[in-house]
Amino acid sequence: MKVTKLVSTCDIKDCPTIYATDRDTLLVQGETPTDHGLEIPAHETLVEIPMQLVVDLIRKGGLRDA
Repeated sequence: MKVTKLVSTCDIKDCPTIYATDRDTLLVQGETPTDHGLEIPAHETLVEIPMQLVVDLIRKGGLRDA
Protein backbone atom coordinates (compact mmCIF):
# COMPACT_ATOMS: atom_id res chain seq x y z
CA MET A 1 0.00 0.00 0.00
CA LYS A 2 1.32 3.45 -0.93
CA VAL A 3 0.56 6.08 1.74
CA THR A 4 0.74 9.86 1.29
CA LYS A 5 0.46 12.31 4.19
CA LEU A 6 -2.28 14.85 3.49
CA VAL A 7 -2.40 16.91 6.66
CA SER A 8 -1.06 16.73 10.21
CA THR A 9 -1.12 18.77 13.38
CA CYS A 10 2.69 18.76 13.53
CA ASP A 11 5.84 17.67 11.69
CA ILE A 12 6.77 14.72 13.91
CA LYS A 13 5.34 11.21 13.63
CA ASP A 14 3.19 11.05 16.78
CA CYS A 15 0.51 13.64 15.98
CA PRO A 16 -3.00 13.28 14.57
CA THR A 17 -2.59 12.86 10.82
CA ILE A 18 -4.72 12.02 7.76
CA TYR A 19 -3.14 9.96 4.97
CA ALA A 20 -4.39 8.96 1.50
CA THR A 21 -3.68 5.50 0.11
CA ASP A 22 -3.39 4.13 -3.39
CA ARG A 23 -6.52 2.07 -2.60
CA ASP A 24 -8.75 5.20 -2.67
CA THR A 25 -9.01 5.12 1.13
CA LEU A 26 -7.93 7.33 4.01
CA LEU A 27 -5.89 6.35 7.04
CA VAL A 28 -6.38 8.37 10.21
CA GLN A 29 -3.83 8.54 13.00
CA GLY A 30 -5.13 9.73 16.34
CA GLU A 31 -5.91 8.85 19.93
CA THR A 32 -7.89 5.69 20.71
CA PRO A 33 -10.84 6.78 22.84
CA THR A 34 -12.22 4.39 25.45
CA ASP A 35 -15.15 6.36 26.87
CA HIS A 36 -17.40 6.45 23.78
CA GLY A 37 -19.95 3.80 24.86
CA LEU A 38 -20.31 2.49 21.30
CA GLU A 39 -20.34 -1.17 20.26
CA ILE A 40 -17.56 -1.51 17.69
CA PRO A 41 -16.97 -4.82 15.85
CA ALA A 42 -13.76 -6.59 16.86
CA HIS A 43 -12.21 -6.03 13.41
CA GLU A 44 -12.72 -2.24 13.60
CA THR A 45 -11.51 0.58 15.83
CA LEU A 46 -12.16 4.26 16.46
CA VAL A 47 -9.64 7.08 16.50
CA GLU A 48 -10.24 10.60 17.72
CA ILE A 49 -8.72 13.55 15.87
CA PRO A 50 -9.03 17.31 16.31
CA MET A 51 -11.80 18.86 14.18
CA GLN A 52 -9.23 21.46 13.08
CA LEU A 53 -7.34 18.67 11.25
CA VAL A 54 -10.35 18.07 8.99
CA VAL A 55 -10.85 21.83 8.49
CA ASP A 56 -7.18 22.15 7.48
CA LEU A 57 -7.53 19.26 5.02
CA ILE A 58 -10.55 20.88 3.36
CA ARG A 59 -8.89 24.32 3.25
CA LYS A 60 -5.77 23.01 1.54
CA GLY A 61 -7.82 20.95 -0.93
CA GLY A 62 -5.93 17.84 0.21
CA LEU A 63 -8.34 15.29 -1.21
CA ARG A 64 -8.01 16.63 -4.74
CA ASP A 65 -4.26 15.94 -4.69
CA ALA A 66 -4.62 12.36 -3.45
